[in-house]
Amino acid sequence: MATISSGIAAGAGGALTLPQTWTLGDLQRHLGGIAVDRVRLHPPPGTGTADDADQMQASGPGLCELVDGILVEKAMGTLESLVAMEVAFALRTWLELHPLGVVLGADGLLQLGPQLVRGPDVSFICWERFPERKLPIERVWAVVPDLAVEVISPGNTAAEMERKVADYLGAGARLVWIIDPSTRTAVAHAAGAPATSTRTVIDATGDLLAGEVLPGFTQKLATIFRGQSR
Repeated sequence: MATISSGIAAGAGGALTLPQTWTLGDLQRHLGGIAVDRVRLHPPPGTGTADDADQMQASGPGLCELVDGILVEKAMGTLESLVAMEVAFALRTWLELHPLGVVLGADGLLQLGPQLVRGPDVSFICWERFPERKLPIERVWAVVPDLAVEVISPGNTAAEMERKVADYLGAGARLVWIIDPSTRTAVAHAAGAPATSTRTVIDATGDLLAGEVLPGFTQKLATIFRGQSR
């Protein structure tokens, strides 16, 4: 059996050891049934590091995350980028009056574990997570987001998105928003007691609420999708 690093603290032990009997299909299923053309074979699966994810971002093409030491190209699209920008704009505007932290885009890679690097479409990180409230100088930040936002692309699978939520919450994130442009809905996953979380479905007429992460923040979901049609 493989040992999976699923959102453990950066620097702790845990890595993926590929069984000798595994096939490409096994690897694909391990990653949530994603398209195999999103899986990079260099460095060899299971041996990748945060530096590899950073170098892939610098050299392109495509933005890669690191999942159990496997470089996986992030599924992205223009519409999803538009929705993510609306979310980031709403958060950044709110933070102008409530300077509690910083907002990053998808190319802001965050190391959640020794072989786990995610690039949320949007992330909010409170100042208290940074030593002396100073931003890191490293290209990949070893910091957990308080809020991680993922906008579903056609290339994503349900299992992949479930894994993302588990990674964020397992690493210590307090809130995860999964936004679906195809249905104009969202699901909020809030951290609870150890190993528990709450799941709230938000319909097209509902509001995105940040709870204790950003007290008082609210954004109508319909506004997030305003750029899809006029």
